[in-house]
Amino acid sequence: MNVLIIEDEKPAADKLTRLLSRVVEDIKVVEILETVEDSINWFLNNPSPDLIFMDIQLADGICFEIFDSIEINTPIVFTTAYDEYAIRAFKVNSIDYLLKPIDSGSLAKATEKFKSLYPAKTYNTKIELLYDQLVKKYKSRFFIKVGTHCKLVMTEDIKCFFIAERITFMKTFSGKTYDVDYSLDQIQKMLDPEKFYRINRKYIINITAITDIITWSASRLKIKLTGEEENYELVVSRDKVSDFKRWLDR
Repeated sequence: MNVLIIEDEKPAADKLTRLLSRVVEDIKVVEILETVEDSINWFLNNPSPDLIFMDIQLADGICFEIFDSIEINTPIVFTTAYDEYAIRAFKVNSIDYLLKPIDSGSLAKATEKFKSLYPAKTYNTKIELLYDQLVKKYKSRFFIKVGTHCKLVMTEDIKCFFIAERITFMKTFSGKTYDVDYSLDQIQKMLDPEKFYRINRKYIINITAITDIITWSASRLKIKLTGEEENYELVVSRDKVSDFKRWLDR
């Protein structure tokens, strides 16, 4: 069973991990996340786990903000010190609501409930994931409306996607800017992650458009893109810097 823990208090996350290893056989905690932003980014770039244990109060907000940004179909066990969110929790595919401090008995009942509601899959998950990776096709072009005209823009000709005044735009290497009928979350799933990277909430950039990477304060990074003015710089989100470096170094 692959489990994701979303919990901003390390002692609580460590305790939950220990309890799970005692009450569930063959369990693997794939990641421990502390914030709303980290959780959204993780779901956008990783296969869904079998089960999620989720605290409600996180370091940068409440967990329900995650559901406002992306769709999550994975069953969830909420782990919290607050009982006033129970009704709201069961509106987002919750199978249990455990109040802290959590004990092994209540945790065992929650996992048994999960197993009864979601019987073990008969296929090999690793083989299915590999198959998905081999057959997945990324978007090769975008159909754009320009006034009364329409045109196709090839994905490799796009320098970046960005949000301005709640509208999503693409900018091409030729300097053209077009609005698109997708959100950045949707676009991120359409693009080849080897070629495009979402550096912050507002920008997805093409790796071939990068002309300079500048070290900034507190190990932050600024990015310059080809064809842009000298003072036009994009900042990589603090929580993405390490992953961005790994992406560049593949």
